[in-house]
Amino acid sequence: MQDWTELTVTVPTEMADVATDIANMVVPYGVYIEDYSNLEEAAWEIAHIDLIDEELLARDRTKAIIHIYISPEENPAEALAFLSERLTAEKIEHTLGSSQVCEDDWANNWKKYFKPLPVGEKLIISPTWEPATDVGDRAVLSIDPGMAFGTGGHDTTRLVLETMERYITDGVDVLDVGCGSGILSIAALLLGAGTATGVDIDPLAVKTAVENGELNGFSAPQYRMMQGDLATAVTGRYGVVVANIVADAIIMLSKDASRFMAEGGVYIVSGIIDTREQDVLQALDACGLTVKERRESGGWLCLVCER
Repeated sequence: MQDWTELTVTVPTEMADVATDIANMVVPYGVYIEDYSNLEEAAWEIAHIDLIDEELLARDRTKAIIHIYISPEENPAEALAFLSERLTAEKIEHTLGSSQVCEDDWANNWKKYFKPLPVGEKLIISPTWEPATDVGDRAVLSIDPGMAFGTGGHDTTRLVLETMERYITDGVDVLDVGCGSGILSIAALLLGAGTATGVDIDPLAVKTAVENGELNGFSAPQYRMMQGDLATAVTGRYGVVVANIVADAIIMLSKDASRFMAEGGVYIVSGIIDTREQDVLQALDACGLTVKERRESGGWLCLVCER
């Protein structure tokens, strides 16, 4: 098995969001971020615990480390050059590093940090290797994201899941654009949707989404995952169209979104860093879409739009 290259980008914690946005331009499958600046608060909010490993407490709270994994087919030197150029242009103090890592190591070591996670009022997201207990009235969403984006831990995913709770009605048809791990499509069905259709340009994401659907008891035709782009792979109209991607992709896709929206339907977009809000708003307005709700968490935005 060929080794991957791990690139690390160390930046001041206050610049972590912008630096992560830049890092996400290097690879299509997400990055891993170490940021211990609000460790105690996050531990209590997510897990309701105040006992934290001493090794974690000793970490540097002033720095965030972004980990990027480059496949053997890609060029790490090119990625490093791009990161250096963009970070310097944004005047972000940074340190870059690289090392070789076995695919098995990086594909699995992160799992120890993924614990059952309550989201909103109705769901709890549970990794397949650590089933949730004491879930109460919450529906359990079991997931193994593999190398696809979507564990529920990122602000953007939590935002869109919390928003979906209020817009998923019994029997509604949902379209998930850029389905990643399938987490939003599965959540939609657990929240009462009649069908969930997902589309992603990444075949690995589609494969992972299908497998995660099966873990939760969902398959076609109720749960359909397709490879391709929105304009050519999808047909029909949907009461809820949801996209948890990045600002540039939302801008590009929004011109087609309205033709997939049913009468009275909503278009929920997340993954928008706050510095790109006006760009996205202008694009939505140009496509005849009006923002009816705006939510924010950790510098990320989720917008609910209607025609």
